Amino acid sequence: LSGSGMASGSGAAFSAVADWSLVFWTLCSVILPVLITLWCSCQRSRRQMLIRDIFRMSKHDWHYTDLFGQPSYCCVCAQHILRGAFCSCCGLRVSEGCLKKADQLFLCKEIMMRSNGGAHSSMPHHWIRGNVPLCSCCMVCRQQCGTQPKLCDYRYCEGVGLCMRKWCYLQPSQRVSSFQHTFLPAFALLLCDTVKLFVPYCRKHWMPVIILANTRSGNNMGETLLREFKNLLNPVQVFDLSKITPAKALQLCTLLPCNAVRVLVCGGDGTVGWVLDAIDEMKIKGQERYIPQVAILPLGTGNDLSNTLGWGAGYAGEVPVEQILQNVMEADGIKLDRWKVHVTNKGYYNLRKPKVFTMNNYFSVGPDALMALNFHAHREKTPSLFSSRIINKAVYFFYGTKDCLVQECKDLNKKVELELDGEKIELPSLEGIIVLNIGYWGGGCRLWEGRGDEPYPLARHDDGLLEVVGVHGSFHCAQIQVKLANPVRLGQAHTVRLILKSSKMPMQVDGEPWAQGPCTVTITHKTHALMLYHSGEQADDDASSMSEQDHVREQTDEDV
Repeated sequence: LSGSGMASGSGAAFSAVADWSLVFWTLCSVILPVLITLWCSCQRSRRQMLIRDIFRMSKHDWHYTDLFGQPSYCCVCAQHILRGAFCSCCGLRVSEGCLKKADQLFLCKEIMMRSNGGAHSSMPHHWIRGNVPLCSCCMVCRQQCGTQPKLCDYRYCEGVGLCMRKWCYLQPSQRVSSFQHTFLPAFALLLCDTVKLFVPYCRKHWMPVIILANTRSGNNMGETLLREFKNLLNPVQVFDLSKITPAKALQLCTLLPCNAVRVLVCGGDGTVGWVLDAIDEMKIKGQERYIPQVAILPLGTGNDLSNTLGWGAGYAGEVPVEQILQNVMEADGIKLDRWKVHVTNKGYYNLRKPKVFTMNNYFSVGPDALMALNFHAHREKTPSLFSSRIINKAVYFFYGTKDCLVQECKDLNKKVELELDGEKIELPSLEGIIVLNIGYWGGGCRLWEGRGDEPYPLARHDDGLLEVVGVHGSFHCAQIQVKLANPVRLGQAHTVRLILKSSKMPMQVDGEPWAQGPCTVTITHKTHALMLYHSGEQADDDASSMSEQDHVREQTDEDV
């Protein structure tokens, strides 16, 4: 009995030890991964804090990415890297571990020079080794650069897009890129006691380009464009309009030679109007001689003004920024009419101030203004959904289809009176009236031309005349856009007056909609804007419509 008792006791003890051992290893298998995860999280947080400190204190414009868009090599250890940090100004690319060392070893490009009492007419070249752009050529021997799978060859980071092979680097050529005509060199801006001064820069055919990009426009291409233009040009001439107003950015023009500056606006038609308003403020301040000419890179939804001036219906990254700058340099200067829209509310006891707008594209009352109003209300509620040009147009299509069924703007001709240059116009049955300053409307439709099969007066954006048309509804607008119908052409005029007698109707000026009660709308000429016209973006259907228009005019002249 005693033996069996001892055996049972030892068995129980062994079982208890086995149980505790199982509990111990179970806890270790659970707690150890948790501890490792916490340690890794702390290390990652500490590393991110160190990276943020380096980013904040550095003179480089560092950005972190989880995946580089092209094969990249660290500028310090020369190892191939998939992720790491890059400077959007000078183009340095480094791994996370080499970031601090790279920040100490390499200088970023100079955006301006400090005064030391001497004259500045040149500055040392700033070359960066490796990571040259794809398909780039050596500026000396014209052979392709960056063909070897390692950190090789050199790139000039001072903003003119030059590359050089290793063997040509020892004897740099004096040839320069055509983009030096758009580049603002550091020695042209002098920083003296925190005041920017312009140092005379006498390069022949120099026309510096100022970049104004709206990162909130359309398809969110603004961030990418900002980085590319900062890399190609001097960062001091590249502005983010979400952080600085156009009025402040355009003050750089006053530091540069008169009538030499060109401005590239990256955004939608609303952004262009914002910039043109800032230019009008320069005129009021007496800075007419510093007024720049304006080009457009269309990032919005409609982009009708951009389409009219030959810059295309939308940009999605298909054209490199080097070609964009070349197009800006080669563009021709033209004038654009700008109009004053004065809205006065009716009523004897009306104490509201009249609304005053500046119109570049068009004014409308009716179904297209209703679509814009519904779109604007929906976008204000959920702005995150409207980050794509395709989604925006799909929402417009939805509200247009809805209006075809509901017809909220019917019998407009009974609610309004229209005067063109003081002459009252008898209106047929209409749902909408559109006053045009430019050739395009509604995201690419040549509204005044319609099908192009009828003779009509020439429409221009610089002749001081407005074109006034009527539409029968949303379905009629859709027919005009696909060239199956013509608009109701009501005439051309220097002054347009529209009286809304009763009820409330949707109105819009250049895509900015509102609901308006009884009022009087008066449209008069305000000023001209200096724009740039690019002739290389005219589409085939535009060219054919223009030829048809000329053919109809020739037949009319022969009949006369």
